[in-house]
Amino acid sequence: MFGLFKKKLDGSEVLKGLTDRHSHLLPGVDDGFKKIEDTLKALEIMEHAGVSDVWFTPHIMEDVPNKPDDLRRRFEDVKKIYKGGLTLHLAAEHMLDNLFIKRLANSELLTMEDNMLLVETSYYNPPMEFDGLLGDIMNKGYRPLLAHPERYKYMDFAKYKELKNRGIKFQMNLGSIAGGYGEEARVKAEKLLKLGYYDFAGSDIHSIKHLNNIYNTPIKKSVLKRVMQISQNQ
Repeated sequence: MFGLFKKKLDGSEVLKGLTDRHSHLLPGVDDGFKKIEDTLKALEIMEHAGVSDVWFTPHIMEDVPNKPDDLRRRFEDVKKIYKGGLTLHLAAEHMLDNLFIKRLANSELLTMEDNMLLVETSYYNPPMEFDGLLGDIMNKGYRPLLAHPERYKYMDFAKYKELKNRGIKFQMNLGSIAGGYGEEARVKAEKLLKLGYYDFAGSDIHSIKHLNNIYNTPIKKSVLKRVMQISQNQ
């Protein structure tokens, strides 16, 4: 076993060059970070770990109906205060629900580069007409990036293969390989890594405590190597 994140907290840069594609660092907009001071501290920890870029991806869903323009303004406020060395980006984690369908029709979405769209579903059930909705997203010119597929209990490896064959990108949660979401998610994440199905990685952090839990969990060397291969291929 290898202390994947313990050494990074000491500035050893174990995750050197990694782009964190999923975080809830934007303060005061969802169930993630609440105070700008905690956001800044988390960014400092991530920089010491070797992370180079961080995407702020706040929730947009029926229960948290954030508007893109509001999120952009809040993000600019953070950028004015932040003095560290990370490159910060803004997108959103879009729940595939009824609000998303309305926002998709109006192109009222927050994307990553190349119109890549971070999306999620319920952990227990797929959305109605899931496959058709993914087709609608792609027909509108967006490139779906599925957040933490290893956490979806309803998905099996036949479905993962089908999604990859359709060109759907996968984002792995670092907390999954650290066992933070249970044994089932950890085993699925390691297998998806071995198959080469992941395109990006992200912390999906919601708090300082969450970040420290991830960064201090021992991880197999072979798993760490595959994680870093993701960062090299971005």
